[in-house]
This record gives sequence, C-alpha cells and structure tokens, in this order.
Amino acid sequence: MLTVALPKGELLKNSIRLLQTVGLDFSAFLDSGNRQLQITDASGQAKGLLVRGQDVPVYVEYGQAQFGIIGYDVIREKKPQVAHLVDLQFGYCRMSVAVKASSPYKLPVDLPPHSRVASKYVNCANEYFDSLDLPVEIVPLYGSVELGPITGMSEAIVDIVSTGRTLKDNGLVEITTLYESTARLIAHPLSYRLNTGNLYNLVERLREAVLTPA
Repeated sequence: MLTVALPKGELLKNSIRLLQTVGLDFSAFLDSGNRQLQITDASGQAKGLLVRGQDVPVYVEYGQAQFGIIGYDVIREKKPQVAHLVDLQFGYCRMSVAVKASSPYKLPVDLPPHSRVASKYVNCANEYFDSLDLPVEIVPLYGSVELGPITGMSEAIVDIVSTGRTLKDNGLVEITTLYESTARLIAHPLSYRLNTGNLYNLVERLREAVLTPA
C-alpha cells in the first residue's frame, strides 16, 4: 500500500481535491472533529499522513511515505533527497525581501554590509545575499517574521508572500522577489524507480489531471 504525506495548512484542501481526481479520498483530514494523523483511503489503495509542511520531504526522503505534496519553497530551503516530479500549479506564492515602507533601502544591494535580515528560510536567505556578495547576518525567526523590522531587530526580512496584505498591514514593502513557488509532487527516489505500488502510473495520472483540469 502506498503512503502519501500531506501538508497541514493552506495546501491541504487543494492537495486532497487533486488526489480525489485519481480516486484517492483523504477528505476526512478536513473534518474539524477528526484528530487522526494517519488514515486509509476508502478504496484501500493508500494511506495518508497529515504532517507539518516542513516535515513532508523528511517523511518522503526516509521512505515512510512514497510520495508527498509540498511547496517549492520548502524544497528549495531543505534540499531533500527526493524525486521532484510535477508542478501542481496551485498554492502560488513568492519568496521576497521586504523592508519597512519608510526605509531608505529600495533594493537589497542598498542594505549596509552586516545588516540583520530576519527569516525562517535561513538557507535561501544566505544563498541569495551570498550571490550579491553582500555580507549580512541572518536572524532565524519562525513566527511573525514581520516583527523584525518593526521592532528594529532587523533591517529586512526574507519571507513567503502570497497576497502581500500582511506586509502592508504591518507597514512593510517588498523590494525584490527571489523566486516563485507552487505546490509540487515529490516521491521517494527508489520507490519511484522501482515503481513501488504502481507509483509511476499514479504520478502520470496526477500529471494528466494537472494538465487537463476539469
């Protein structure tokens, strides 16, 4: 039996909807009264694991799930050893650098050397500023990153932006986009190569469902 790792949060509903198009129903995860973290699809074809988004590639990499759905931002940050298979074309967001609207910095290169930049995407932030040859101190924060510039702890943030409303409501503005992100289908490389549980066929059906939406 195949096991799929599904992300809690904003990607979950669309992930479940997509899987339903290929006959896998994990909609019980959407029931507010359900506290189960592992369920079996009604057809008995697969199990579903409900995990934090950051943990999806971990479960897939270690083979506890043969495939999973997660945002490209997580793949880019964690660089897991997984097969990156399909852009699922939902969950759009972007990784951006933002500063206070009143800041004199209009571009990342305007930041003074050794400025503080708050982010939970530490690797992505480091890679980006290294590419600019601009030495900065990355301050790891894992909630309310916007408070970095507001409190004066950091001059800028690197964070995921969807609508931009949270930034605007907190007096911040984007000054550049590092990359765009959507939900991606990933798989355990060996399971995919060996076609465990007819995984290859399932992946192709999901790919077709994405390319020819109802």
